[in-house]
Amino acid sequence: MFGLFKKFKAGFAKTVAAIADTTRGLFGGRKIDAASLDQLEEALYTADFGVQTTTEILDEIRAAYRKNPTLEGKQAAEIGAAVLARALEGAEATLAPAASAPTVVAMIGVNGSGKTTTTAKLAWMLKQDGKSVTVAACDTFRAAAVEQLKTWATRLDLDIVASHTGADAAAVAFDAMQAAKARGRDFLIVDTAGRLHTKSNLMDELAKIRRVLKKHDPAAPHHAWLVVDGSLGSNSIEQARVFHREFGLTGLVVTKLDGTSRGGAIVGIWRELKIPIFFVGLGEQPEDLQPFSVENYSRAVFGLES
Repeated sequence: MFGLFKKFKAGFAKTVAAIADTTRGLFGGRKIDAASLDQLEEALYTADFGVQTTTEILDEIRAAYRKNPTLEGKQAAEIGAAVLARALEGAEATLAPAASAPTVVAMIGVNGSGKTTTTAKLAWMLKQDGKSVTVAACDTFRAAAVEQLKTWATRLDLDIVASHTGADAAAVAFDAMQAAKARGRDFLIVDTAGRLHTKSNLMDELAKIRRVLKKHDPAAPHHAWLVVDGSLGSNSIEQARVFHREFGLTGLVVTKLDGTSRGGAIVGIWRELKIPIFFVGLGEQPEDLQPFSVENYSRAVFGLES
């Protein structure tokens, strides 16, 4: 648990630094005052925590300050972390196997979100956990996407079903499901397109993939996860809203959080759509894809220890 928390703290270092810089090191032991509270408000907005969450955090810290004028920054950080944990109650989710194998996870998202990389990292994580996994290279419309997943598969020794760029994505999904069943795999992770070169509607293509998977298993895909780029901040909420409306998302993976100071967007996505968060991307290495933890996140962004 301690090692996992260190991953979270390192992954959210830019968000922590942004808050610390704006508040001039408030959480390093300084006493709270009116000016530091104004600085904290600015920092929370900058980190994309949004109006509702920022207001709740500041209201509780101000109430504590009124009761105790000697309140220190670290105490304020503890209050902030507790407010975040309450706001995110229910946001954690665990990947559970389906009633019949393979459990199918469809990875959805726009180009640039880290979807293909996350597909490979997720498969590797499941493999490290003793599960058998096949990945399906169904992002056949993006140049080099198939090769990218093949490269990851070679690097991480993953079983992959792929065709060529421009191949029918639904046909690849059908073949992958057939192969995963024949090979007795526990999981099938399907990397889908994020953009089409044709005028075809992306949602129609995703629906085709879903239909062919259901030919093998009426319950498939068992999970439909949107991979969103955490550096987009609050803009990722609209992206999630559209995909959820069109495809019916069952979960989220928020990536690239190590490269942004806008780590507060996670809270807004959860509060707006109540789609559970399964994993977060905290770096470039395979092991940097980590299960989302409300406690670790809430404490890490305020620079607290586990």
